[in-house]
Amino acid sequence: MNGAQDMGGMMGFGPVMPEDEAVRFHAPWERRALALTVAVGGGGVWNIDASRHMRESLHPADYLASSYYEIWTKGLERLLLAHGLVTAEELAQGRALEAPRPIPRVLSAEAALAAMAKGSSYDRPVATPARFAVGDRLRAREMNPRGHTRLPRYARGKLGTVEIVHGGYVLPDTHAHGQGENPQWLYCVRFSARELWGPEADPSLAVSIDAWESYLEPATP
Repeated sequence: MNGAQDMGGMMGFGPVMPEDEAVRFHAPWERRALALTVAVGGGGVWNIDASRHMRESLHPADYLASSYYEIWTKGLERLLLAHGLVTAEELAQGRALEAPRPIPRVLSAEAALAAMAKGSSYDRPVATPARFAVGDRLRAREMNPRGHTRLPRYARGKLGTVEIVHGGYVLPDTHAHGQGENPQWLYCVRFSARELWGPEADPSLAVSIDAWESYLEPATP
């Protein structure tokens, strides 16, 4: 979807100010927001792509006015409401008012440490051979889906070159909406800055984007 999160290349938001990698949280509540999101997500009611889509579906004014972990918290609240795990009144009062709904699994503190250390794998076999190879010139499709996608708006319709063929991976576009994993070939595609943003862009810069096969089409002469 073309939401407020997809602002790559847009002007007026100021420069990106990198922070020290050692600084993970700016306040104790941010640590808790992350822990809650991971713990509830581990319950198996939704997947990582559904979680990301819910955050990106916030109203643009709300999204842009919120900090990183405020967005995470608001996305989690919407997921809990959508799946009937809490009521609006419970959220307002900050306490349970009804018996909890059963979920597929409960992630204990001990299991959480092991799960975080193990991580999750999203690589999958694909039944068909890769359509593109390293060095191929191709074009990112012009597409404006109403649902979830990982193809940045600024790259659509632009020409790029395949740098890496990663292999087969779960397609977020369907996974986020409960329509199956539908694994596709995933490519790292390099776009020059001038291709993306025109002749005024720095000619020494380029952007590499991981793009699923359905995002791409052969470059026409």
